[in-house]
Amino acid sequence: MPHPSPQDHARARHHAGTGADAGPGIDTGTAPRVDAAAEAGAGAEEKGDGRHGLRERLVRTGVALVDAEGAQALTLREIARRAGVSHGAPRRWFPTHLDLLSAIAREGFAELAARVAEADREADRTDAGPRERVETLTRVYLGYAAERRGMYELMFRHDLLESGRLGLRETSLPLFARLAALVAELRPGADAVTAAGALWANLHGLAQLGHWGSLSLATGSDDPAPFVRAALDAHLGPAGPTR
Repeated sequence: MPHPSPQDHARARHHAGTGADAGPGIDTGTAPRVDAAAEAGAGAEEKGDGRHGLRERLVRTGVALVDAEGAQALTLREIARRAGVSHGAPRRWFPTHLDLLSAIAREGFAELAARVAEADREADRTDAGPRERVETLTRVYLGYAAERRGMYELMFRHDLLESGRLGLRETSLPLFARLAALVAELRPGADAVTAAGALWANLHGLAQLGHWGSLSLATGSDDPAPFVRAALDAHLGPAGPTR
C-alpha cells in the first residue's frame, strides 16, 4: 500500500479544519480532531435533551430524512442542519459518517424485527405451520422493502455492512436464523442454511427488481405473488393442501 504524499497530508488537514463532509458512501476511517470550542458548542447543543439526547435526535432526524429523500440524502451536514445543530456536532457521538449511517440502519433492522415478531405472535395464535410462517415472513420482508424503500436500501448497503460499524452485520442475523429454522422444519436433512440463503437472495432480488421496474418490463406483470410462490416452491418444495 503506498504511503500518503505530503500533498495528501495537506488535503487531510484542510478537510479536518473546514469540517468537509464525506459523501454517503465514504468513510474517512478516522475521527477528525475536535477543538475545545467545538466540544463546548456540542455540549451546549445537548442541553435540554439529556445525556444521549443529541445522539438520539440525530438518529431520528436521519430516519425521517431517509424515508423522505432516500439514502443519498444522508450527508452529515444535512442531518445536522435538519436536527438544528452545527455541522460538527454529530462528530461528538459518531466519529465517522459510517457510524451515523449504521446507527440509522440499525433502526431499520429493529423495526423489521418487530414486524416479524408481531407476525410470529399472530402465527402462534392461529397455530400456523412452518410453510405458512415462511410465507408470512416473506410478505413482511417484501412489504417492508416496498414501504420503507430508502431505509431498506440503506440497511443492505455493502459499504455499511462491510465496515462492521456498530455490529450492523450481526444485527440482521436473528432474522436470518429465524428463516433458517423454518426451512429446517420443512426440509429435514437438507442444508437449511444454504437453502435459506438462496431463498433470501431470491426475495431480495424480487424486491430490487420490482422497485426498479425491471421485473414487470421483462415479464409483463406487476404482481409479485406468482414470483414469490415460484421462489418458495423452488427452494422449499410445492406447498401442501391448505387446512
